[in-house]
Amino acid sequence: MTHDRRVLLHQNKHALAGSVAARFLTNMVDVLHEQDEANVVLTGGSVGIAVLAAINESAARDTIDWSRVNFWWGDDRWLPRADPERNELQAREALLNHISVPPENIHAFGASDDAVEAGTDALDAAAARYAAELLARAPAGAQYPRIDVTFLGVGPDGHIASLFPHRPGIRESEASVVAVRDSPKPPAARLSLTRPVINSSDRVWLVLAGSDKASALGLALAGASRDEVPAAGIKGRYRTVFFVDNDAAAQVPESLIAPGY
Repeated sequence: MTHDRRVLLHQNKHALAGSVAARFLTNMVDVLHEQDEANVVLTGGSVGIAVLAAINESAARDTIDWSRVNFWWGDDRWLPRADPERNELQAREALLNHISVPPENIHAFGASDDAVEAGTDALDAAAARYAAELLARAPAGAQYPRIDVTFLGVGPDGHIASLFPHRPGIRESEASVVAVRDSPKPPAARLSLTRPVINSSDRVWLVLAGSDKASALGLALAGASRDEVPAAGIKGRYRTVFFVDNDAAAQVPESLIAPGY
């Protein structure tokens, strides 16, 4: 088992999205050749959704047997199911509505208008329900399934999923899902996977673009603490890749950028 961290540089956001999409499709071919099914964790944000749109637009899209792929989310906003700000809805519109993936393979977080989530403790109940769904797909003795690829965005403050600096979520080491009530980004209420789940992934792909991400990326790669810069605490089991554009890479030492990029 290795813990390689690589930085792959791209000219701009468009090139970045296309490159990540192509790499993902190739990876899924390999994964599904070796095992019966795959588990993929999705992210939101403009770049994350651009990657999904690029997958949808790829000529290689339908070479994947999507009936063998399970989709999960790293986090989502506690909003009504049809709210355009939900990561789930954006992912469905960008990709999931266009591929032959069974409804039971799409594992979305609960929404604020779900009837089963009504009540004052609805957010906690939704977190527990998602944790139970992860457990139901897990091998014996584990809390969550084997995850092949986790996509993550990185905020200007270094947050990943809905795990923010100096908040309890990034320090959680036992639960697989947390209810977030004090997000510094609106809305305050969210649901998020925890760091142990994310770091259990075979591959973690952090995708970020823009000069506003440069400081967070530089600090994460320079060894900042996970409490200060949550992205610094993320490492996949086999590979951790930062897919970045030129602007986001402004503070990355050349020695960390993979040759040829």
